[in-house]
Amino acid sequence: MSTTLSIQQLRSDFATVFGAEADHTFFSPGRINLIGEHTDYNGGHVFPAAISLGTYGAARKRDDNLLRFYSANFEDKGIIEVPLEDLRFEKAHNWTNYPKGVLHFLQKAGHVIDKGMDVYVFGNIPNGSGLSSSASLELLTGIIVEKLFNLKLDRLDLVKIGKQTENEFIGVNSGIMDQFAIGMGADQRAIYLDTNTLEYDLVPLDLKDNVVVIMNTNKRRELADSKYNERRAECEKAVEELKQKLSIATLGELNEWDFDKYSYLIQDENRLKRARHAVLENQRTLQAQATLQAGDLEKFGRLMNASHVSLEHDYEVTGLELDTLAHTAWEQEGVLGARMTGAGFGGCAIALVRKDAVEAFQKNVGQKYEEVVGYAPSFYIAEIAGGSRVLD
Repeated sequence: MSTTLSIQQLRSDFATVFGAEADHTFFSPGRINLIGEHTDYNGGHVFPAAISLGTYGAARKRDDNLLRFYSANFEDKGIIEVPLEDLRFEKAHNWTNYPKGVLHFLQKAGHVIDKGMDVYVFGNIPNGSGLSSSASLELLTGIIVEKLFNLKLDRLDLVKIGKQTENEFIGVNSGIMDQFAIGMGADQRAIYLDTNTLEYDLVPLDLKDNVVVIMNTNKRRELADSKYNERRAECEKAVEELKQKLSIATLGELNEWDFDKYSYLIQDENRLKRARHAVLENQRTLQAQATLQAGDLEKFGRLMNASHVSLEHDYEVTGLELDTLAHTAWEQEGVLGARMTGAGFGGCAIALVRKDAVEAFQKNVGQKYEEVVGYAPSFYIAEIAGGSRVLD
């Protein structure tokens, strides 16, 4: 699944599908989140990084108003055609609803997109893995349109339009982390982001003799159909209860001491657990940034482990597959830490593993996972990469 595409291959594939030359080629990364899970919509901090797996694109401007989309990942869907003046969500249009949403909100923001396009897409992010293939596609669409129509787009505005597409067009009540990491990513840097203020730091990611191993459960997670929106509603209700005594807008504004003091206001045990995760995970993320900058990878690994335990028991978004990967990883030689990454309910986990232990790690974890779950996981080394960009 780590197939990369050369610009030459991308252009050749575009020409085969559309019978014409592409104007430009593009790449938009996926992302992992090192720590800070389900904190972005709770006004907390996150710590993601863009990775070298992502979504390739080739595109050309048309003379008419027709949008034609083709994905090499969904060859059976063929070319999906949409008139530029009809950018509505349609279930039958499958993956193209993401680019349609971005185009819709760009137009709504006053940007002139007055012609159609031919767009070819190929992604090497495993589908449904929780590495943000949807946000990758949203940002890819943004930079394609920016280039073809000479738009003057602030990258942060494009990030916000990606989030708006996810929330208002697709109907997933997610936060801004995925689009931010993908749009603003930098080589060998993690992004320490305050999701309340959007202030961020690019933190050098010196892993020394270790690498980040992505462990894919190979269980698809369908975010829109998951309990994601339910978790968000539980946290929002907890904030309303805490407001009886506290002047807060989000859980991310609380430290553990204030939360302990006022948690009696939360009337439901599940809401209490959800809120506790959001508050403590945010505190772990604050510690993680200082820990990484100090080069203390062992402590960073312990924070990763604690994050998974909280996601498993308080937020309850892991499940058999992710727990098997994380728990088995903790037992392996050369592992500093492991946790699920992304929204959960399937998808991927990550582990910080010493380079010379990776082969044994993959063998042992893979074997145990297959015994417990009944099918094999997949492993990839996450190379930390730059954000969405024009290739040529």
